[in-house]
Amino acid sequence: MSKENIADVGANRTGIKTSPIDSKDIIAQAQKAEPSSPGDAQAIAEVRKQYTREAADGLGSVPPPASLKGMAKTAVDMLKGGKPTVLIDKLGERLAFERSGVRLYEGALSKLEVFGSWEGGPSRELLTKILEDELGHFALLTEAMEKLGADPTAMTPSADLTSVISMGVPAAISDARTNLRQAMQALLVAELTDNASWELLIDLARGLGHDSLADRFQLALDAEAEHLALVKGWLAAGVATEARAPMDAAAVPAQP
Repeated sequence: MSKENIADVGANRTGIKTSPIDSKDIIAQAQKAEPSSPGDAQAIAEVRKQYTREAADGLGSVPPPASLKGMAKTAVDMLKGGKPTVLIDKLGERLAFERSGVRLYEGALSKLEVFGSWEGGPSRELLTKILEDELGHFALLTEAMEKLGADPTAMTPSADLTSVISMGVPAAISDARTNLRQAMQALLVAELTDNASWELLIDLARGLGHDSLADRFQLALDAEAEHLALVKGWLAAGVATEARAPMDAAAVPAQP
């Protein structure tokens, strides 16, 4: 089976129907065996609640401003009734995500070098353009945090959370077994999250009176919307191309 055509018939033995005799025996033995634990839903819920109560520190905190100027800005915002730490937290989240975005498109470019593209698929020029956009957004967020007196190198709680939530995307793209079309599927997940998160950040910045920042973030969102449209189009074209490809005769199992 070719890595370019991932939907060909092959030696996939993960399904239970590949060995009906053995599967019947496995099911019978499982039904006879005693469970290792009661599996009571209420008991499991209580354990989860206990762990949650013990994790008093949560995912951490937003660090204090790194400069006297930053402290002054924070104090002014607090006097206005705002909570600047929320904005800094979400800026840290976007910063971490955009940094990862650069790596994702570097990985996609590597897949392109190995597999090539398809009709209606990504080009080196456009993948590179998106990579450069992600890098520019990273620089924008770094500048925004520094102007607010925050430390852009700090891991904020939301940055920590989003890295855990999205860790499957870089793992999928860096996996040597995945091809370019599969990388596009992973990138679609990232771009959908990216667009929604920029929208949230813009609303938050405007709500706290940072209109000039929000305007610059809107430009980033406009670019991200273009990225999303491109990735969706590339993936759709890739799936359609694969669906039209003839079946690899060598991958079709012989009839008994």
